[in-house]
Amino acid sequence: MRNILIPTDFSENAWNATKYAIALFEHEECVFHLLNTYTPSIAHSRFMASAVNGGMEDATHGNSQKGLENVVERIQKTYDNPNHSFNTISSFSLLVDEVKELVEEKSIDLVVTGTKGSSGLEEVFMGSNTVRIIKSVKDCPVLAIPQHFEFETPSEIAFATDFNRFYTVSELQPLIDMARTFNAAVRIVHAQYEIKALTELQQFNLSMLRKYLSEVEHYVHTVSELNSVSKTLEVFTDELDIHLLAMLNYQHSYMERMTREPVVKRIAFHTQIPLLVIPELGMSTNSKIKREVSFSN
Repeated sequence: MRNILIPTDFSENAWNATKYAIALFEHEECVFHLLNTYTPSIAHSRFMASAVNGGMEDATHGNSQKGLENVVERIQKTYDNPNHSFNTISSFSLLVDEVKELVEEKSIDLVVTGTKGSSGLEEVFMGSNTVRIIKSVKDCPVLAIPQHFEFETPSEIAFATDFNRFYTVSELQPLIDMARTFNAAVRIVHAQYEIKALTELQQFNLSMLRKYLSEVEHYVHTVSELNSVSKTLEVFTDELDIHLLAMLNYQHSYMERMTREPVVKRIAFHTQIPLLVIPELGMSTNSKIKREVSFSN
């Protein structure tokens, strides 16, 4: 049984992410953990935190709980799936801190969160809660859903890489199992400023990647990098009608490069497809075990 964590602020953006997660795992047994965190604005100052009285916190907690109950009620009216159960969590905490704690405590397999704004994933790279979650959560993948994206079965998945890093099969397991679950083709995309032959190291990493994906339909695409990685991937995913973009998040990865791109380049990133961010495998035994079962049936 999967454990899926969905942070919500009760916005339509969060509801869209919730709908996507429910549709994505329609045929699997899941517990969806719906999380709302609340921190009265006065508590954001360490000098005034002591001024938060019980009454204010109680009222805010009540609103949070009621909001979560409304979400569950809305789900049950919209969907009738015996495979799914729901757990609500209302917490007086900072969002990222609570997400990290729950990932460990509830053995979360995937965090699903919405991204705001008309440009969808652009918001991920502009300091939103989503990017903070992506940077902080080390033990499970994060799936970011653009605000207006309507669910499509992900039969075409792009995996962006430069082949400069050796991936372990455990790190790639979420991608492999996603492809298996939906019988999807994986399109490995490598962006270069100038198209040139791969180095010996890149060739080795590519060969290992293809070995890991041997039971999955996959293709390798080398494309000319446009004015930014963001724009290049936007054009690629649009032209090939990609339903999901996956990346590993590690030092010098495409994901890191995109978060560091100048704002003038990021603004051009208007792709409207979900982004699956897989953290690099940690050294702890718990992390290794967890990643090997992540997305497994």
